Amino acid sequence: MWLIVSEIIFNLSGYVIHSFVGRILGPADYGRYGLVVTMTTMIIILIGNGIPTAMAKYISEVFETNPRLVLVIKRKALILQSMLIGAITLVFFFSAPFLSRALGDETLTPLFRISTFIIPAFAAASFYFSFYTALHKFNVQSILKTLRSVLKVVAIVGLAYAFGVPGSIVGYAVAAFSVFLIAFALDQLKYTKELKKAAKTQNLSLQSNFETKKLTNYAWQVILFFLAYELLISIDLYLVKGILHDDRLTGIYNAALTVGRIPYYIFYALTIMLLPVISKTTSENNHTETNSVISQSLRLMTILLIPSVILMSQFSRPIIKLFYSSKYIEAAFPMSILAYGVGFLTIFYVMSFVLNGAGKTKIPMWISIFGVIVNSILNYILIKQSGLAGSAIATTITSFVTMLMILYYIQRDFGILLHLKNLSKMFFAGLLMYFAAGFCSQGEFIFLVWSVLLFAGYLLVLYALGEITKADLIYLKQIGAKKQKKVEIQEELSGNEPTA
Repeated sequence: MWLIVSEIIFNLSGYVIHSFVGRILGPADYGRYGLVVTMTTMIIILIGNGIPTAMAKYISEVFETNPRLVLVIKRKALILQSMLIGAITLVFFFSAPFLSRALGDETLTPLFRISTFIIPAFAAASFYFSFYTALHKFNVQSILKTLRSVLKVVAIVGLAYAFGVPGSIVGYAVAAFSVFLIAFALDQLKYTKELKKAAKTQNLSLQSNFETKKLTNYAWQVILFFLAYELLISIDLYLVKGILHDDRLTGIYNAALTVGRIPYYIFYALTIMLLPVISKTTSENNHTETNSVISQSLRLMTILLIPSVILMSQFSRPIIKLFYSSKYIEAAFPMSILAYGVGFLTIFYVMSFVLNGAGKTKIPMWISIFGVIVNSILNYILIKQSGLAGSAIATTITSFVTMLMILYYIQRDFGILLHLKNLSKMFFAGLLMYFAAGFCSQGEFIFLVWSVLLFAGYLLVLYALGEITKADLIYLKQIGAKKQKKVEIQEELSGNEPTA
């Protein structure tokens, strides 16, 4: 819950930044800002997250039992990450003129070079996010992400107002670097000291070896997964542009895609939690606990995704008006289709991190690559036939197929996760909400009130059917706990008092 709240705040801060910076800079400079920052952050997100993700996996397996090995893994990951990010930073800096020429605007060269500072700053902050993930410090990580959201708004908007486009780009780096300094200080003053103190009390010298090759072998597969997945969720927009050759329609579809992804951004928080938790339970061969975590997470995610997707689809027109004005009303129909695709894609992405946490990184990697191929073919065919709606249908079909594939492997490796009885209750409550939404007003703001009432009604139906219980609240409270005993969990979920 900490992570979900911080993720909501983080995404809201992004919309605030785009709103203010767009007004301050004007359309032309805002476009330059978006182009430069998007390209720079894309590089660091796709390439720079591999080693920190690998570090999070292996530290989470031993952070309770071998604190000395935690420090060894962290140090080796830091060395590898510094070498990789240093090389990327230098290559990007000297490639700035070539990028500018490729985009047909050589005045972008100084902006790309300024944006080079974003790469090490972003990477340093992300490194510590992964470190705190590995230690299961989800509350600390959530506070840091919320703080980063606030600093982004202040730094980017403030410097954009004072110095224009260069200032807005520098603001992005300043915010990330500030969070890194806070995370670094907190680690040095508290967590590293605690790990060293714990290591001194244990004779762990024979267990403190860790092969750097384990980090690199895991990291390259995760990097390929990130690359393939990014193409999977973006290829439709590029094909709309390439096939229709219409900038206005491309902008319309981009609006549908951006707003339609809101549920995905919210549930992204689950991936942060699941990777270290699954890494820990699988390394301990605790199959019962692993299956419990996965099944409960999938069930609760499905419970919340169904109403989110239905509301996004049914109220697509007022939502588009709220975010983009009536000029983008054509985006409402493709968004109403894409909402379901985003729901399927969210389940695929979250469950991918279950397999990543269990060390089965090649499965989501190959499914993502397969998804890119299928989505490209379907988009090519359906865009020519049905335009923007065809692209939305193609992406939704592909998302459904990739979701089924990932669930097949989850079922194969971890057993039955969602029972038909549970799903039938969720779908029944969802259908009631779907038909009820059809009778609700599509007014620009009143739809928000109807959404709250419909969502509450959906939860009440599930509560009446016995699908939502007090055990779910207990699970949400305990899932992020650092230390918990299996017997205590079972007794508390069954309503009994823990034994002495």
